[in-house]
Amino acid sequence: MYDFAPTDAADKATLYADLLSAAEALTRDEPDAVANMANLSALIWQYLPDLNWAGFYRLVGDELVLGPFQGKPACIRIPMGRGVCGAAAASRETQLVEDVHAFPGHIACDAASASEIVVPVLVEGRLIAVLDLDSPRPARFDSVDARGLEALVAAIAARIG
Repeated sequence: MYDFAPTDAADKATLYADLLSAAEALTRDEPDAVANMANLSALIWQYLPDLNWAGFYRLVGDELVLGPFQGKPACIRIPMGRGVCGAAAASRETQLVEDVHAFPGHIACDAASASEIVVPVLVEGRLIAVLDLDSPRPARFDSVDARGLEALVAAIAARIG
């Protein structure tokens, strides 16, 4: 099948370039959005260290609804503007949170989560989902992660929309 094991010594920029390349190969010929979200969640889970949750929330009506993911069971519905995912969806901007416990209105689906990054998924300017990654490590995500995940989302958005 597919074997996309990252190199342990790779720096973050290289890791994200490899992740993007693998995501492109994995989704290129698949038209089903759910299948692509499922495989992307698994791929991210495999590639990125120190995660305890990786997945998608899809915009359905006026709320975010749980999509394919890797990790513990999660909150099913999130109102726009609520929590880190809702803030990313409402603002259409990446939310990079070093300490989720200090984020106003954080929704604690997994008490082990300490930091989070959420990237909005836009297709032709329309919000369709958010990509949500959680880590048990405080300040796990930085601007390199944000740029890498934003590039990934931009490249695959039409394949999950």
